[in-house]
Amino acid sequence: MDSKPSKKNRLTLYIIVSMVLGIVTGYIIHRQASPSTIASFSTNIKLLTTIFLRLIQMIIAPLVFSTLVVGIAKLGDLKSVGRVGGKALFWFVSASLTSLLIGLVLVNFFKPGEGIDLSNADASAAADVMGKTKAFSIQNFIEHVFPRSIFEAMATNEILQIVIFSVFFGVATAALGDYGKIVVKGLEAVSHVILKMVNYVMAFAPLGVFGAIAAVIATKGLVVFSFYGYYLLYFLIGIMVLWAVLLMVGYLILRNRLAGLLKRIAQPLLIAFSTTSSEAVFPKLTEELERFGCKDKIVAFILPLGYSFNLDGSMMYMTFASIAIAQAYGIQLETGTQITMLLVLMLTSKGIAGVPRASLVVVAATCAMFDIPPEGIALILPIDHFCDMFRTATNVLGNALATSVVSKWENSLES
Repeated sequence: MDSKPSKKNRLTLYIIVSMVLGIVTGYIIHRQASPSTIASFSTNIKLLTTIFLRLIQMIIAPLVFSTLVVGIAKLGDLKSVGRVGGKALFWFVSASLTSLLIGLVLVNFFKPGEGIDLSNADASAAADVMGKTKAFSIQNFIEHVFPRSIFEAMATNEILQIVIFSVFFGVATAALGDYGKIVVKGLEAVSHVILKMVNYVMAFAPLGVFGAIAAVIATKGLVVFSFYGYYLLYFLIGIMVLWAVLLMVGYLILRNRLAGLLKRIAQPLLIAFSTTSSEAVFPKLTEELERFGCKDKIVAFILPLGYSFNLDGSMMYMTFASIAIAQAYGIQLETGTQITMLLVLMLTSKGIAGVPRASLVVVAATCAMFDIPPEGIALILPIDHFCDMFRTATNVLGNALATSVVSKWENSLES
């Protein structure tokens, strides 16, 4: 019984060591190499991260489909699905509004945008992000949510589309009775096989972490912190406030089980933090939440929904960044306008999991809507990777809490 914890601890240690080595290696390259060598090094070393993320991505679609269908089929009927879904939606909306409000209040209090130097804008990267903003029209938003083909959705890892199909499939499977039980049994076996694959894939995590950290430090160097120190500091204060609120509510509901949950999700949090990818820990988080005591049917239902509707760290950052850009350009936004912006972000942020630099895409689109120069995202891009590390870890914490809390409300949290 002792081998698994020690194996888990070793992997965590390897990841931390990889982060340190990535910082050291990246800094040496940044200081010693020529610009062309730095560019080449960053491109090539990021291939390690690409390999790890692609290995994770290859198992997300079948895992979401198999576990969600099994979870819904085990819930039994539409009444149960509606009850659990309603509780999840209550948590998601409450957490999202809280996150957005925290970002709104703190950005107005600290005014980090006033300290941003307009000469540090990363214009080329901003152009790349702004090229994606067209995807957030109402028509394309609807197309992003509802699949025209489950195979297309799986091929592109559109989690929300897979969830929609899986809900229909799961409810139909439950309605078939004995015929449906055959399907459920087969998909349950598939989910166990995929979760076993997770253990193999996670062995590549340290390499992925090393590549991600080394690439960004080699390109930006440590000097980025001196330019954007206050911006990052104020954002981290916001993240700490958000964590405090989430953990306080989590403690009120889970009581002394909260410590056990945090211990379980420590490794997924670390991987999400170092790779800036929520997707990278989806399979591992599924496994750890089930070990914590959440029923598999609840995890299978809530967690995929959370990845589309419950991105707490990203939500906080969206209001924080949007108004910081306005401050940098000296644009005064009335309170009513800021509240409207908050409500717009509530809508446009849904279903963005899996979109590269999703938070920035939404920020750019929102800025354009409120007559704030959308190219202002270039001002925050130099520090965005480091902000992304913290908001991604916060997204993982929020979804772990949501799944555990709904399990508790359903009396499905085993000790």
